[in-house]
Amino acid sequence: MQPINADAKAAWTVADLTADPRWIYTLDERAGRDMIGAVRRVRDIDRPMLDYRRDEFDLGSAMPVIQSAMTEVRDGTGFAILRGMPRADVTAEEFELLTWAIGLHTGVARPQGKATQYLSAVRDVGVTYRTGKGRGYSSNADLDFHTDSADAVMLTCYNVARSGGMSMVTSSVAAHNAMARERPDLAELLHQPYFFSRQAEQAPHEAPYYPNPIFDQASGVLCSKWNRNRLRSAQAIDGVPQLTALQHEAVDMLDEILRRPDLMYSMYLRPGDMQILNNHVTLHSRTEFVDHDEPELKRTLFRLWLAPPQWPTLPESWRPAYGAVEADTVRGGILGQAYDETRRAYEVRQAADLGMRA
Repeated sequence: MQPINADAKAAWTVADLTADPRWIYTLDERAGRDMIGAVRRVRDIDRPMLDYRRDEFDLGSAMPVIQSAMTEVRDGTGFAILRGMPRADVTAEEFELLTWAIGLHTGVARPQGKATQYLSAVRDVGVTYRTGKGRGYSSNADLDFHTDSADAVMLTCYNVARSGGMSMVTSSVAAHNAMARERPDLAELLHQPYFFSRQAEQAPHEAPYYPNPIFDQASGVLCSKWNRNRLRSAQAIDGVPQLTALQHEAVDMLDEILRRPDLMYSMYLRPGDMQILNNHVTLHSRTEFVDHDEPELKRTLFRLWLAPPQWPTLPESWRPAYGAVEADTVRGGILGQAYDETRRAYEVRQAADLGMRA
């Protein structure tokens, strides 16, 4: 096994990000006013979020900056920070709708769990993460490095924790190539199928687990899909092959590489930040946090999973997890157990607005 795409922008190191912060985009005060003004003109507290249309939100001078960040996420480092979203004197409900409005301009939102929700509030509600049903975004636990189940993930920060909650990102391309240089035999194993649990959130037509290699290639891109918690949970499901000793060694080495100081970029998101990640070329994690006692101060972020337009074809091996792998197609997400005609109508309408296939 040889290194792959070693010269690609997505194969970055911490030194690369530090030397050239092209992945940080800053909105000026005018852009912030344009964004919150658009939300306040349109917002109706009685209106379902799925009813809003892209052309209702004129984000003004913010849009060129947002589009540049999305291009960087697709074609560059696979990672961007958008700073300067309006936060002062903005309610959590307004900030949530602003997150949704940005999503309407940049992709088709994908469902994120059993309830088939298209936007998730990331806050601690007491969930135990490392179980067969646990989800990290509802806990305060330190998270394993993982990818989310969509092409891109947007995470907007409204409130931060009292302490902790540091965000970490590593290039999966750089991590793969480090393993290919040091242990090519183990890197080769990661191109074979592993089995991942759906965490008891599967739709009625889906099995409780699915196969997916941790690395595969398509459209000249080395893609990754990794989630240790889901791998661990799948091992307890009837019909799932047990990992071999070498497979255990391979995933253990991958997790060790992902946390190497020269590859793992660490940061604290601050109120008004948006983190955007390409799940095919980055992996991310978070440290444990201690929250505030006051409800209005508790750590709160809003998360969107997106299928953006004009993204490339995925490996065929991604089909069981993503449903579709073709370019410019609505794909990914967790359909969950509440997918209905209303949700389907939103996806078809939003895909048409963006020139995509639903």
